Amino acid sequence: MKDLTASNLKQALWETLNALKGEDGKEGGILPAQGDAIAAQAREILRTVKVQLQVCSQGKRNVPTSVIDFAEK
Repeated sequence: MKDLTASNLKQALWETLNALKGEDGKEGGILPAQGDAIAAQAREILRTVKVQLQVCSQGKRNVPTSVIDFAEK
């Protein structure tokens, strides 16, 4: 099982989006439930980053470089 990090969540979302492409490289049609699942993954990514930032703020710690890199890319 992968760690619950912004980078791993971003990778999971990217893999999901790439899976939507058809075999011929064209966009495939998606069902509403698939769109909802993608949106839920994106929200979870943002929620995770928000929690990481809150923990850093409350603990008066520096923001990890992985979070900064995630936000910049």
